Amino acid sequence: MKTIYTVSLSLLFAGVSFAQKADVIVINGKVTTLDDKNPEVQAVAISGNKITQVGTNAQVLKLKSKQTKIIDAKGNRVIPGLFDSHLHVIRGGRFYNTELRWDGVTSLKRALQMLKEQASHTPEGQWIRVVGGWNEYQFEEKRLPTIAEINEATGNVPTFILYLYGKAWLNKSGIQKLNINADTPNPAGGLIEKDNDGNPTGLLVAEPNAFILYSTLAKLPELTKEEKVNSTLQYMTELNRLGVTAVMDAGGGFQNFPDDYGITEELNKQGKITMRLPFFLFAQKKGTELADYTKWTGMVEIDDHGHNGINEVDYHVEGGGENLVADAADFENFLFPRPELPATMEKNLKDVISLLVKKRWPFRLHATYNESISRDLDVIEAVNKETPLNGLVWFFDHAETISEQNLQRIKALGGGIAIQHRMAYQGESFIHRYGKKAALAAPPVKRMLELGLPVGLGTDGTRVASYNPWVSLYWITTGKTIGGTQVMAKENTLDRKTALKLFTKGGFDLIKEQSKGKIEKGYFADLVILDKDYLSVEDEAIKGITSKLTIVDGKVVYGNDEYKTVAPAALPVIPEWSPVKYFGGYQTK
Repeated sequence: MKTIYTVSLSLLFAGVSFAQKADVIVINGKVTTLDDKNPEVQAVAISGNKITQVGTNAQVLKLKSKQTKIIDAKGNRVIPGLFDSHLHVIRGGRFYNTELRWDGVTSLKRALQMLKEQASHTPEGQWIRVVGGWNEYQFEEKRLPTIAEINEATGNVPTFILYLYGKAWLNKSGIQKLNINADTPNPAGGLIEKDNDGNPTGLLVAEPNAFILYSTLAKLPELTKEEKVNSTLQYMTELNRLGVTAVMDAGGGFQNFPDDYGITEELNKQGKITMRLPFFLFAQKKGTELADYTKWTGMVEIDDHGHNGINEVDYHVEGGGENLVADAADFENFLFPRPELPATMEKNLKDVISLLVKKRWPFRLHATYNESISRDLDVIEAVNKETPLNGLVWFFDHAETISEQNLQRIKALGGGIAIQHRMAYQGESFIHRYGKKAALAAPPVKRMLELGLPVGLGTDGTRVASYNPWVSLYWITTGKTIGGTQVMAKENTLDRKTALKLFTKGGFDLIKEQSKGKIEKGYFADLVILDKDYLSVEDEAIKGITSKLTIVDGKVVYGNDEYKTVAPAALPVIPEWSPVKYFGGYQTK
């Protein structure tokens, strides 16, 4: 009898489910889950870093305990956290506090006034720098600043202003500081413009290589270590303010591993990184790429995702790219013709990709033009014959002019594509060079999705475009540039929900990560309460959406004034002269 009783009791308790109490419950929301079986709910329960229940307020509040933190969404739209699949956040964070951002500025008059104001704050030994994320079409005046206007606004404070991948301006003081004179030679692929007397005007032109722009920028003074830490935290908070909870970092020029990763490495150990941050290693110097990747693949185990027991947010080397070899770089400077890749490209690229495939390192590859993609695919197909990819993660970045044939080749090789809103900033320049017809499906994102390719959406901020994800979502759903030009055909644009999927789950699909990018039971708890309803506002309002509250890995990392009681306090900006202290990041006027 005793034995029978014990078995019966075991069976009884086996059928009982003890619901885990929630640490955080979000109620009264219009929650877009991106779960097709349960597309919209009212409330979300979070335990630890996972979503444990979704449903009505009544259903979810059953998981409430005395310790549960209740967050009232007050009828606002709630979405999964945004995942920018191509952003240079580690490099951008080191310099963010030094930069005067023209992203979102609506008039050249205001932009020049910002220069003048910043000149009054900038101390001896530092520079004013405007580093990308804007163009002339966003201004009411629809024109670029002149050298004379820049000099008048900035006076004796050295100034560098970057315009996309195309050109940059130095004011008179900047020319003197860098010792550029009539005898300074043009670097390969670049032009130092001279006047009729042979003296530098201050205009630097990429013809078409951007090296002259980025190498000049790299000569400017850096912040102290303490200031770089603050700068990186400020930049991550700015992204959190825009609803970004994850970034796939694409490396970047003058971003050396491991030296230039010291700030984020330290912040990760302290548990202070406020987003998921898988990053790729970008080869830095032409001719040493294979040596770089040989060294890095010997240093880093890709399967070890850097989890140290302190910080549960992902921070780890994800693979190699976006630059694998300099010979394969086809920078999209639409002010100049498409660059022809050198004959040495195939061998050099094959050596690097072969190594990465053998080491089972995922890779991503910058490629703007179809002609470059064709040659890249020849290499990848050749490598695959010798060492099969066998499901290894790999994808192209950009692919604005990719053909149907090459889309099919990517699908056959199990690859994907990360697209960005570069055409929102360079659409007019693209049309001027290649015509309207070529721009109508650049990139052909709808066709990518029809073929079932993994596609992630991002920005390519901070230099060639703005880091604001809502500009990207505006562009892909309307087809318009920031200047209002209809660059993509309306029939090639995406509906808002599909676009949102690409900026959330899409990035995780690219790198084959599960349980992220949706608001669904068992998924990681990354979600955002928006200040405007993305699914219903007028098109133009999309660009101005921000977060009221952002949760990453189950923790509140940002809250506006409405949620300041549950959010971390704002960190004071240093140094005192930082443009971020006076102007903030993305501008709205």
